[in-house]
Amino acid sequence: MSKSIADQMKGSQNVPWAIVFGLTLLTLLPAILLSMTPMIRLLVVFHFLRQALGTQTAPSNQVLMGLALMMTWFLMQPVLLQVEQQAVTPYRENRMTGEAAIAQGLVPVKQYMLRYAREKDLMVFAAAGMSTQPRTRDDLPLPVIFPAYILSELKAGFQIGAVLFLPFLLVDLMVASVTTSIGMMQLPPVVISTPLKILLFVMVDGWNLLADQLLKSF
Repeated sequence: MSKSIADQMKGSQNVPWAIVFGLTLLTLLPAILLSMTPMIRLLVVFHFLRQALGTQTAPSNQVLMGLALMMTWFLMQPVLLQVEQQAVTPYRENRMTGEAAIAQGLVPVKQYMLRYAREKDLMVFAAAGMSTQPRTRDDLPLPVIFPAYILSELKAGFQIGAVLFLPFLLVDLMVASVTTSIGMMQLPPVVISTPLKILLFVMVDGWNLLADQLLKSF
């Protein structure tokens, strides 16, 4: 009996490391989603859209988070497939250690972030955190790539949000000028402009256009 238990323990020696890695990954999952995926840009754009429409709580945060999560999963499918092929599958088949699997799994994620990180943002953190300048972008460490990628995604999200604001800002200006010219001082312009902006957004099928342009931006 003792020999069989020892044989079982020897055959499943990677199980404790898998449990530790899984629990650590679950703990860091929110930070990973916000720092290594397109969710940053999506959430920023959705926030600007809701502010531009003038609907403070519609759609709710849960709805926008769910939509951003599903779009993030759709956009990250090629990267996740590479991670599975290069790291997860070899680790399951005991052809690679845990440390090597983590290193190999981070390679596709690093390439993805470098694709959308701006050179200017990379140079800021490389100059602040590295004593020697790297020869190529691939030589940059992950502590430099992570914040640079976040800044680049924030800039992209703010750019898209500024473009979204323009048509709705024109509606607000037109409604404000009309209500002021006819002397409707006691009626806030937002009471009239908000339904008009929602109607305009629905007529042009705004959610479809927004999702299409967001997917094309990656």
